[in-house]
Amino acid sequence: MAHAQGQQHPIGIYLKIWGLLFILSTASYLVDYFHFQGYLRWFLIVTFMLMKAGLIVAVFMHMIWERLALVYAILVPPLLLMVLLGIGALEADYTFFTRGTFFAAATKAPAQHR
Repeated sequence: MAHAQGQQHPIGIYLKIWGLLFILSTASYLVDYFHFQGYLRWFLIVTFMLMKAGLIVAVFMHMIWERLALVYAILVPPLLLMVLLGIGALEADYTFFTRGTFFAAATKAPAQHR
């Protein structure tokens, strides 16, 4: 009787990843505990968040052991969406700045007499 058997990984890998996730979560909470402020705070929080997400995707979704084409098919579309969102945010800032410049110039212009 032939049974389909999946790939088995040592339990030690999963325990190490859970330990790393615990350490990264602790570090993320320590950012608030030590009252970091401004861009440093947000940089650290986002960095720890991305590191935890990377570990979860790599190990628990088995991306480490998959073929490169499958990894690209799963990871590239969200990355492209993030790039497009970033471009849209930059374009929005430019549009907001341009509108402010031209509308401010229009309100300072002298009124025409009829």
